Amino acid sequence: MPGQTLSEVRGILAAAGLAPQHRFGQSFLIDLNLLRKLVAAADLTPADTVLEVGPGTGSLTECLLAAGVTVIAVEIDRGLQRVLAERFAGETRFELVPGDVLAGKHAVNPDVRAALARRPPGSGGAYKLVANLPYQVATPLLVDLLLITPAFERLLCTIQRELGERLAAPAGDENYGPVSVITQFLTETTVLARVPPEAFWPRPQVDSVMVMLRPRPNEAGDAAAAFAAFVQRGFGQRRKMLRRFLGRLDGVAVEAVCAAAGISPQARPEDLPPAAWWRLFQATRPARSG
Repeated sequence: MPGQTLSEVRGILAAAGLAPQHRFGQSFLIDLNLLRKLVAAADLTPADTVLEVGPGTGSLTECLLAAGVTVIAVEIDRGLQRVLAERFAGETRFELVPGDVLAGKHAVNPDVRAALARRPPGSGGAYKLVANLPYQVATPLLVDLLLITPAFERLLCTIQRELGERLAAPAGDENYGPVSVITQFLTETTVLARVPPEAFWPRPQVDSVMVMLRPRPNEAGDAAAAFAAFVQRGFGQRRKMLRRFLGRLDGVAVEAVCAAAGISPQARPEDLPPAAWWRLFQATRPARSG
């Protein structure tokens, strides 16, 4: 049965002369029940193309390939790149992209996008993310994958619990921020399970959660990236009233825009639910595009 136990992960690393790298946020998911839950929630078909970020020793990769999908695996660790290349040599449904999944802080690596374009889903299939995400790339990667073309049908991953709370936080909550607005407006966000530290090796110092983001049809369309940038800018001074943020936008009549959006100029960024942020964005677009 695919998936690697703790002793198997350790054995693979030892044979390659490797050890977990803290600088890459490496914590290998060794709870096979949770690993298979992650795969099952992805609702995979052989026509799907799956992006896996941080495949490590290939435990989740084995499960994905067993489901018949095409896997594009992105690994930054050069030692693990060699391990993966050897383990899946000759596997035609596997492609390894060496390097960081992000180019800079907020853009998917062009090599990853090129690999996705080379491996489109088959008839009836979809692009999906299924990954035990390294914590340091999780926030920007999830947002970026919601904005790029080709579009992903769903994003399944384990992430730090703190990020999971931010994704699902309601307006007014201390965890509510731009990533909350963007993901909640663009997707249906579901926390599938709590993942305790002992599910990983080495054990992280924090709890994790398994989440699913399912992009849904919405009004944003081609304006999704501009909307995300608008929200992120609006939270630049989250304790300040929105009138201050809006006053910095060229050509925006603050009172008229707020009236059109049905919000108070005295409101603060964390007060607005996602739908209100969208109305505000729409109300300012004529002035900003003129």
